[in-house]
Amino acid sequence: MRLTMYTDFSLRVLMYVGSKERSQLSTIQEISTAYGISKNHLMKVTYELGKHGYIETVRGRGGGIRLAHDPININVGEVVKKMEDDFYLVECFNCASNRCVITPVCKLRNVLHEALTAYLSVLDAYTLQDLLVNKEELGAILFMK
Repeated sequence: MRLTMYTDFSLRVLMYVGSKERSQLSTIQEISTAYGISKNHLMKVTYELGKHGYIETVRGRGGGIRLAHDPININVGEVVKKMEDDFYLVECFNCASNRCVITPVCKLRNVLHEALTAYLSVLDAYTLQDLLVNKEELGAILFMK
């Protein structure tokens, strides 16, 4: 299973803003600079994160973004499931477009479904807080640029 860059960027944005004190705002520009990611990509990501209630946006001069919840209340698996378009590991996972002739008797589908379930279960076991246990070290790298 490979996450899209969109989901990867989403998790990185959450880690960036989560590395700061809750009262501090982050800008898309500073996140873009810290990670070397396109500002346009990050604008789309932050819009979606805001839509799902993970971040708050403050408009105007001196505005920016911050976490909308404590990091312990942001589940990594939930974020991944909301940010990914689909989890069609193979053609037969998408009933609408499946053309695989062996689907009715294929055992691979069950194995891959079990693997995907396990993958998502592991992600469900972690919160953003778990990714921020080294907050000071993250901050030292991210906020130096």
